[in-house]
Amino acid sequence: MIFDSKAFLDALFSDIFFMPAITTLGVTFIAMAGAMILGFGGALAALSRFAGLRWLVQGYLGFFRGVPVLVQIVFWYNAVPVLTNNAINLPALVAGTLALALNEGAYMTEIIRSGLLSVDPGQREAARALGMTKAKALRRIVLPQALAVIIPPTGNQFIAMLKTTSLLFAIAVPEIFSTGTNIYSQNFRYFEVLLVVSIWYLVLTALLTAIQKLIESRFDPRKSRKIEALPAMEHG
Repeated sequence: MIFDSKAFLDALFSDIFFMPAITTLGVTFIAMAGAMILGFGGALAALSRFAGLRWLVQGYLGFFRGVPVLVQIVFWYNAVPVLTNNAINLPALVAGTLALALNEGAYMTEIIRSGLLSVDPGQREAARALGMTKAKALRRIVLPQALAVIIPPTGNQFIAMLKTTSLLFAIAVPEIFSTGTNIYSQNFRYFEVLLVVSIWYLVLTALLTAIQKLIESRFDPRKSRKIEALPAMEHG
């Protein structure tokens, strides 16, 4: 098949992908925001002294990391209305975003948990010795130091989420890939259209990568900056 430059250029410079790109970015940021909230709560529960909370988190991690994302998306959109006799019937965009947030929350739980564990326990002990509550010590001592560990993988997850939104084509969410499938199903120029779709994803990925680098630079522990940290207490 001969490459159709006209079909490629028409698709590339058409505004038909603009709103789908906005939708893709919107789903990415909303799903990741929900995932980070779930991840923070999950990380605290995983580090709790209560065995019930720890087991609950392990069940959550095992399920959402073990079941394919596409299955979860279709479940929330197609199966939940059947199970609830249409009492819960979410729009495709809401169902897809919820599914992505719940799935990503499992990964963010592990990322945030690792970040919190990376802080010297002596920092917490010193904060407690100075009369800080656990919440205040977490907010002012532990989190500022843990961010240096949490931010890089979180940035990578943002980029991965951007690409995972392409799975929402299965429930007809008008994102980038879904728009591309609609176009090539009409003109049958699969290569040209998929090349344009790829370019859009590359542009958005480059944008998120640039943002990630700026944020990582801001929280780079090697740079001289004021961090509220306490000297670790000596044991023994």
